[in-house]
Amino acid sequence: MAQLGFYHLTRTGLEAALPALLARTLAAGARAVVRGTDPARIEALDAALWRAPGVDWLPHGTAAMGHGAHQPIWLTTGEDVPNGARFLFLVDGATAALDRFERVFDLFDGNDPDAVAAARARWKAARAEGHALTYWQQGESGWIKQAEVAPETPR
Repeated sequence: MAQLGFYHLTRTGLEAALPALLARTLAAGARAVVRGTDPARIEALDAALWRAPGVDWLPHGTAAMGHGAHQPIWLTTGEDVPNGARFLFLVDGATAALDRFERVFDLFDGNDPDAVAAARARWKAARAEGHALTYWQQGESGWIKQAEVAPETPR
């Protein structure tokens, strides 16, 4: 079962929050896939990662760039994982088969009531599937863990 973290964006937008999380992923020696639902948003994230302040260079690519197997971070709207990533970042309500990943980060806009409601529905579904869950909310100086749910053990 995947470890699934829900990241409630309340202080900054995705373009500001995502680079720091991806930098931590690379620092841990892991590869990542960022999956969205809108090609234009993926293009915007691509640009944001090249100029992200406060983090080292974030090497990444998209299908337009190619060379997916060599990209530590892959941005996509599809199911593709050409870099063998075990960490998945879901943005803008994207969904995926979670069991093929070690860690899944579900980032959602806390200022959008529809996005919050959709995230709650994804939380309930993931809990019913038996995933380990954590809920993080942005604070003044970073992410604050608000809740943790261990996977249920079979009876």
